[in-house]
Amino acid sequence: MISRAVLRSIFRWVHLILAIPILGYVYAPASEAQQYAPAVRWVFVPVSILAGYWMYAGWAFALIGVWLWLGAIRVSGIGAAILSQVALFVARKIWLVISTRRQK
Repeated sequence: MISRAVLRSIFRWVHLILAIPILGYVYAPASEAQQYAPAVRWVFVPVSILAGYWMYAGWAFALIGVWLWLGAIRVSGIGAAILSQVALFVARKIWLVISTRRQK
């Protein structure tokens, strides 16, 4: 069994390494960026979201975040995908506040 510290370290490195192609896409000239767009949208960003959210809030939150990202990209585009992530964080915060109040 892999310890939590080792698993967290693996996720941290995956998250950091996958940020490199995303930054390359953002800062590349527009003519070059178009050829990398599908890979960034469908591979690098979702795996980076998965690793980052898993470290932040656990596997369930990570899977929900990736599903929301991929669904919103497919249906409505990048704006909806970013908005879905914001809505996910707001919903998580509301859930945490409500669960904390119920415990008291």
